[in-house]
Amino acid sequence: MLSGRRLDLLDPSPLDIEIEDIAHGLARVARWNGQTIGQHAFSVAQHCVLVEHLAGKLAPRSSRQVRLAALLHDAPEYVIGDLISPFKAAVGFNYKDFELRLLAAIHMRFGLPSHLPSELTRLIKRADTVSAFYEATQLAGFSLLEGRKKFGTPPKGIRPPRLETLSATEAQERFLQRFRTLNS
Repeated sequence: MLSGRRLDLLDPSPLDIEIEDIAHGLARVARWNGQTIGQHAFSVAQHCVLVEHLAGKLAPRSSRQVRLAALLHDAPEYVIGDLISPFKAAVGFNYKDFELRLLAAIHMRFGLPSHLPSELTRLIKRADTVSAFYEATQLAGFSLLEGRKKFGTPPKGIRPPRLETLSATEAQERFLQRFRTLNS
């Protein structure tokens, strides 16, 4: 990692995980395999900030810890990339185990439970799906009808975000700013 840490991907240690490495990596991983409009790719770092925001809208009384878990929900992608869901399924269950081991180490590093309660996992998944709807319809060329078919209709109480693509440096800084706010 750029921090100088050496992360063993097969047996990740929380001691080898730094938020700056996560932010740097996620800001350089493209959502939708880069197939989005805009001058830059829509990064996983931007997606994570959006999911955290949406989780807060879906559950307004969420604690900082819940919001932090939402922000870090795709953190393993800082080293393994963002594989599209159909490909993850094709790779098989071992891939998911690998991803979950890394996420557990990340959670432990930042004071979260290694495995989240199911209700929190459902909240984050819902926010992730709502985020995918907005990303698909605003950036990835999906019509509203296609977006609804694939991701469902977003809840009525949530005002649609206005998405833009950012440079890797800007996305990295926004992710770090949000992390610092939630972790203070």
